[in-house]
Amino acid sequence: MNTAMLLLALAVILVAAQVLGAAARRVGQPPVVGEIAAGVLLGPTLFAGAVPETLFPQDVRPGLAALADLGVAVFMLVIGMDLDQRLLRGQRAAAAGVAAGSIALPFASGALLALYLARTHETTGTTLAFVLFFGAAMAITAFPVLVRVLTDRGMHRIAVGGLAVAVAAIGDAVVWCLLAAVLTLTGEQSGWQTVLAVPYLLVMVFAVRPALATVAAALARRGRPLPPSALAGVVVFAAGSGAATEWLGLHFIFGAFLAGAVIPRAGTEALRAEIVARIRPLGSVLLPVYFAVAGLAVDLSTVTVTAVGELALILLIAVSGKFLGAYAAARACGQSSRHAATLGVLMNTRGLTELIVLDIGLRTGLLDTALYSLMVVMTIVATAMTGPLLHVVYPPRLLADLPSGVTHPRVPEPGPAGGACQP
Repeated sequence: MNTAMLLLALAVILVAAQVLGAAARRVGQPPVVGEIAAGVLLGPTLFAGAVPETLFPQDVRPGLAALADLGVAVFMLVIGMDLDQRLLRGQRAAAAGVAAGSIALPFASGALLALYLARTHETTGTTLAFVLFFGAAMAITAFPVLVRVLTDRGMHRIAVGGLAVAVAAIGDAVVWCLLAAVLTLTGEQSGWQTVLAVPYLLVMVFAVRPALATVAAALARRGRPLPPSALAGVVVFAAGSGAATEWLGLHFIFGAFLAGAVIPRAGTEALRAEIVARIRPLGSVLLPVYFAVAGLAVDLSTVTVTAVGELALILLIAVSGKFLGAYAAARACGQSSRHAATLGVLMNTRGLTELIVLDIGLRTGLLDTALYSLMVVMTIVATAMTGPLLHVVYPPRLLADLPSGVTHPRVPEPGPAGGACQP
């Protein structure tokens, strides 16, 4: 490996991500939109592929891919640790109902679109695996990006914001489980390995989690900063869990996410906050590398008229499926029209989570390069639409009208007709 070129490539990636991320923030977009765009621009789309050929020669790409995978593993670990079941207090029924709607319609419409796309795109898996995978990819909401959007706009302290976070958490958990099931259909692993995923999950929840609770309680009683060995232990735990799920025929991200999710929360809030605060920066630094590696597979320079038509269909079904599914379910659960529309807009936030799913599809052969490129464009566009549409359906003046320090209760706002999903 050319170490000098690897370090130069890393420097260029981080600078490009910072510049475009800051530019995205200045125009009211989540920084991740600019960072993903930076990854695409560093790919073969511009200048006939001269940029990646110069900056990312073949001998440095394995090193970049390893750094990218590490960044994603840390990211999924933090996402797992950030999940809080208390978000569902008082609104479990509404959150579950809206999550079901925001998954069912985009999944079904995406699966139908996949049947059409299967005629012109080659995959190494079965048609059933491709259809199910594509439906799952269309149903994804980027939980961390959504939280960032709500926090930036001060909406995390109002009822619809809390409900949106709960819906996204439930939805992503369901889609990840569905995706895990789809990966078993690719035939890359033997059946007995995949079957072992169930006992592995049970061991993590009912054996490892209580053991971790004992260790975490002992650390919390110390009342001192975490020793480096504790932080190293968390990373080792996530890496080991990721290695286990990779061997079981799933993807390492499932193991990293599960490792974060089983770390106990009750009585260890300060400890968890310290761990997340000290680990999150590592993922933030390495994620742009992941975007760049993903961008190497995106080539928009050869897009044809047919591909443009396919992109239009993908965007139409992805955005409308998420919006209409969440809106209809929210109205059925007693939400007002404004809150239902707000949830529909927020569920279209895709960002990094969508990119991870698409990368899995590309690596397993369920997506070809052309369709992967179109889906990446959809990810950027759908995520970029969230901010402007949110201004329309939930104008900032509604937040400005709230007295300082006052929040709406974190329970669903009933609409004029009530709703079957009210708790």
